[in-house]
Amino acid sequence: MDSKTAAKRIIDVNELRVNDVPIVGGKGANLGELTSSGFPVPHAFVLTTVSYDYFISTSKIMPKILAQIKSIDPDSDDTLVAASNNIRELFDKCEIPKDLKDEIKENYNLLFGGKKGFVAVRSSATAEDLPDASFAGQQETYLNVKDEKDLFDKIRKCWSSLFTARAISYRETQGYSHEDVKLAVVVQRMVNSEFAGIMFTVDPHNGAKNIIVEGGYGLGEAMVGGEVTPDTYQVDKSKMAITNKRISKQTWKYIRGPQGGAVKKDIPVDMQKVQKIPDDRVLEIAEIGRQVEIHYDKPMDMEWCIEDNKVYLVQARPITAIGTGKEDSSAGEQVEGGDVVLSGLGASPGMATGRVCIYDVGMSLDVIKDGDVLVTKMTMPDMVPAMSRSVAIVTDEGGMTCHAAIISRELGTPCVVGTGEATNTLKNGEIVTVDGSTGTVYRGEIKKKVVTETAPAAAASAAVFSEQVPITGTKVMVNMSMPSKAEEVAKLPCDGVGLLRSEFLFTNYIGEHPCAVIQEGRAQELIDKLADGVAKVARAFYPRPVTLRTSDFKTNEYRDMKGGANFEPNEDNPMIGWRGCSRYVSDSYREAFMCELKAIKKARDEMGMKNINIMLPFVRTIDEVKQITAMMESVGLRRGLDLKLYFMAEVPVNIFMAEEFCKYCDWFSIGSNDLTQLTMGCDRDSDILGKMGYFDERNPGVKAAIKHLIKVAHKYGNHVSICGQAPSVYPEFCEFLVEQGIDCISLNPDTFVRTKKIIASAEQRVLLQAARKVNRPSCDDEDDF
Repeated sequence: MDSKTAAKRIIDVNELRVNDVPIVGGKGANLGELTSSGFPVPHAFVLTTVSYDYFISTSKIMPKILAQIKSIDPDSDDTLVAASNNIRELFDKCEIPKDLKDEIKENYNLLFGGKKGFVAVRSSATAEDLPDASFAGQQETYLNVKDEKDLFDKIRKCWSSLFTARAISYRETQGYSHEDVKLAVVVQRMVNSEFAGIMFTVDPHNGAKNIIVEGGYGLGEAMVGGEVTPDTYQVDKSKMAITNKRISKQTWKYIRGPQGGAVKKDIPVDMQKVQKIPDDRVLEIAEIGRQVEIHYDKPMDMEWCIEDNKVYLVQARPITAIGTGKEDSSAGEQVEGGDVVLSGLGASPGMATGRVCIYDVGMSLDVIKDGDVLVTKMTMPDMVPAMSRSVAIVTDEGGMTCHAAIISRELGTPCVVGTGEATNTLKNGEIVTVDGSTGTVYRGEIKKKVVTETAPAAAASAAVFSEQVPITGTKVMVNMSMPSKAEEVAKLPCDGVGLLRSEFLFTNYIGEHPCAVIQEGRAQELIDKLADGVAKVARAFYPRPVTLRTSDFKTNEYRDMKGGANFEPNEDNPMIGWRGCSRYVSDSYREAFMCELKAIKKARDEMGMKNINIMLPFVRTIDEVKQITAMMESVGLRRGLDLKLYFMAEVPVNIFMAEEFCKYCDWFSIGSNDLTQLTMGCDRDSDILGKMGYFDERNPGVKAAIKHLIKVAHKYGNHVSICGQAPSVYPEFCEFLVEQGIDCISLNPDTFVRTKKIIASAEQRVLLQAARKVNRPSCDDEDDF
């Protein structure tokens, strides 16, 4: 956003994109991104943080706000609530400046073409809806706002909701400055929902690759707040098929009131226990969610609604907390001790034992002590401080995406929702154990008994998570060869597949030279088998990206394939011969490469695996690139938002002409073996030269080439990864890559955990060195010695 736009007090949502968070908040920026990308979003405009600052400065209330916050007793929720109430009264007493009111009126009229209409007024904080800072439910939304007077009132209430008790407490806990966090306000055409709900594009309980759709009758606030238990549908993302459903009883719904707002309305008895939304509509909603996830390239949390048979998205944000599922019951675990008292939906995994504290609206939050099991009909946003003191949470109502579920996952607190009767069945003071993995509440204290499992598959699976794996800023992916191992390798906490070699798909699924297959009239068989192979890997890792390197057989390797002798010449040095892109643009191999492209197209479009990206090996010239790009486009593979094009950087010309190559790709992936071979003039297969030390990726010349490539690529907005074995073999080489700012390192699965620890350590060292450099005093400040 340019400086002129950034100074605006009000911006139409069509002008916004996802990177505009600093001025329109997470909600506003995401709505703009969805709108510009063609998703069904009701039209809106946004009062930017400039409007908020203008109101604060003209009203001169910030010193009074800070004084109220200073008066809070950290040991008393009651003083927190009192301070919040006093601050919000300050906002209510201050008028919005007239010139800003005039701007609001103008945009409000444009929203409806000069007519009047109902709007939703939604708070959008600048640190909200971000992957690492969730402010779920902390700021407020007002539905069915009916006219200009009502609109002005709700805008002020949105601004003041930046100082609700829960928001103040969260910022104090997280160390956010109250003055630095700003609030924008989204004013959006109101959808008068007949059905509404929430959707997660991965299972929020355990991170499984399923879309979770929850929905019910009326406005969505009942589901978001956990006031009703919605129907829950689990959709297999790879097959786009409903694999599980849980139909709940809904006795009432929210509808638009006569004067706006939301009022309750009873649902006829014959409609209360039936499935609210037909399967085909559930799949339509899930498909929209899948496309949003593909667009953002990350799991997403969305609110949807239906009016006049049309689906709309009214909110979207990256998922801020996903259960690991580590505590899930399995065939190898049993519980010992305790009787089952209640069951519901396991909304946040883990197990905890504590004393029951039943909370009802209107009670002081101070009754909930550290270590209590909070039991309530539903949680409200104001209850977050008390929720943070609880060892577990149990509710009567709510689904996997309600407030209680989301906050519990963020807190890492076991949670069971939708029990239907927890507040009536449990008693204050009794000891219970809550298993948020299975959705079970036991009487008394119980423990999990681990039963030894000796099956090889179980042992292999357990090994994946046997070590603590650090979080890194550098993306860490895996190299894949065997599609049959994809499900197992996908359990690693990696960011996707950095290298899937097409050669292994040929050997595992075809077993014949591609030209021989085509000559026999079996081109479609070739396409289908390649598509099945790559889709199997992509499905296992979905929605994490999978980078497929197109075939890079050398002539001697092709000759050894069935039927290969009829199509391959003899080369004295195949390693630097007819391979990679030079093969694709040759008349004798072009059709085979087109089959590869058609297979990728099928896997992406027909099989829905939009997480597949393409990497070209051994790129020598720009002319090759232009020809291959045209071939890709001829089958519908166009480089863009959801299809990234990688070049292997393994030929010195890639380094020398990096500025030119940058124009035709999104990523470079360093092939350190070939780059070392061609930089050093050293055959990587030569035992003699290898023993003499000539073949070494740590050579200063090789490192200089890599350093130059990263610098140039970043200058032009491209990314750089490496998929060779050097980072896992040489820790110092791994540290060098981190120091140069490499974006991604792709590793063999067996070296993943060990090398990721090296990467994390290197990142810490870089940060420490930078901090010391910044904080080191100048010579003028140093004492004389």
